[in-house]
Amino acid sequence: MVSKPHGGKLVNRVATGRRREYLLEEAKELRKISISESLAADVANIAHGVYSPLEGFMVYDDYYHVLYDMRLANDIPWTIPIVLDVSREEISGLKEGDDVALTFKDIILAIMEIEDIYKWDKKEYCKKVFKTTDTRHPGVTKTLRRKELLIGGSIYLLNDTPEPFERYRLWPIETRILFEAKRWRTIAGFQTRNVPHRGHEYVQKAALTFVDGLFINPLVGWKKPGDYKDEVIVKAYEALIENYYPRNSIVFSVLRMEMRYAGPREAILHAIVRKNFGCTHFIVGRDHAGVGDFYGPYEAWDIFKEFPDLGIIPMFIREAFYCSRCGGFVNEKICPHEEEFRVKVSGTKLRKMIMSKQKPPEYMMRPEVVEVILSFENPFVE
Repeated sequence: MVSKPHGGKLVNRVATGRRREYLLEEAKELRKISISESLAADVANIAHGVYSPLEGFMVYDDYYHVLYDMRLANDIPWTIPIVLDVSREEISGLKEGDDVALTFKDIILAIMEIEDIYKWDKKEYCKKVFKTTDTRHPGVTKTLRRKELLIGGSIYLLNDTPEPFERYRLWPIETRILFEAKRWRTIAGFQTRNVPHRGHEYVQKAALTFVDGLFINPLVGWKKPGDYKDEVIVKAYEALIENYYPRNSIVFSVLRMEMRYAGPREAILHAIVRKNFGCTHFIVGRDHAGVGDFYGPYEAWDIFKEFPDLGIIPMFIREAFYCSRCGGFVNEKICPHEEEFRVKVSGTKLRKMIMSKQKPPEYMMRPEVVEVILSFENPFVE
C-alpha cells in the first residue's frame, strides 16, 4: 500500500470545468502579480498536492513555526517555508481578503486569496534554513535578492506552465494510481540533481533489493552554475534505465522544483514530497542537498531523528566506492580492503573530466551515460 499523503489528505487546488471558466473570467479583471519560474513551479506543486497539506503560500503563523520549530502551526512536520515574495509597489492598495491573479510569461496561472501580508527578516531566514548568512551559499544569495514582503493565502490553479519534459511529468494522483496498478506495496524515492554515476546506481539498486519499486525523481528547474542542465540529466537517465534497469521495477518522473541547497532541512522536505507521491521509503544521500562545506557529510541523516512522525522511512545507504580487490562497487561495511584499493567516485572529478571532454572510466560511469553527456557541447548550467 502506498503511503498516506502528508497531513492525511492529498490536496487538489486545480480548477476544472465551469469553475475554471468562471475563475479565468474573474482573473482577467483582477490585479496581476508576475512571478518567477521557481514560484510558478511552487504554485503547480501546491495545486497538484506535491506540497500537501499546503493549500497555498504560507501565512505568517505557518512561516514562523516552520522557521523556528520545523513544523506547521498545526504541528505537522515541515522544514522550509513555501513563500511568495512581493514588493510594496506590487501590492499597493491591496489588503487581506482581496484576490489577485498570479501570472508567468503572460499566462494566468492561478487566483490567490490574500490571507496575510507580512514582513520577513531575510538574514534570519537564511540563518535558520541554510544555517549561514554567507553569500558563498547560493541559497543565501538568492534569498537576499528576494522582495521585502511576503503574502500568504490559498490558491486555485487555472493553467499549468508548459513542461519541456511533459512525457516524464507525473503528479501525485497519477503516481499513486500507477504504484497501485503495479501492486507495489513498498516504494523507495530517489532525489537527484545530477547525472547518474556508478555510485548513484549502486545506492539505487541497493535500495531496490529491499522494496518493490524505485521512484527516480530528479529535480528540473533552477540550479546553481556548474550543475548539470535539465536535458542532460533526463537523457542520461534514459540511457541508464534503458540499458541497466529492469523495466517493471522503475518509475522515472521529473519534478519541477528549485534546488535550495539547504542540506538537512531540504532532505526532510524532499522526503515529504516523495511521501506525497506515494513513496513508503526515501533514500537519503551523503551530504544530501548540500553545497560546498556548509553541512557535515551525514548531517542530513541525523535530522531524521527529530521527526519520528514523518510517515516515510528514511534509507541511509552508505557511500559506495570501487574496490579493485573486490572487483566492483562496495561500501566500507562490506569491503575489508585498504584505501589503496579503493577509488571514490567524485562528482567534482567527473565534472573536470567531462569539461575537458575526457571519457570517465567505466567503473565510474556507464559508457552509454558518458556518450549522452559528451554529446552536449556544454552540459553544465552557466
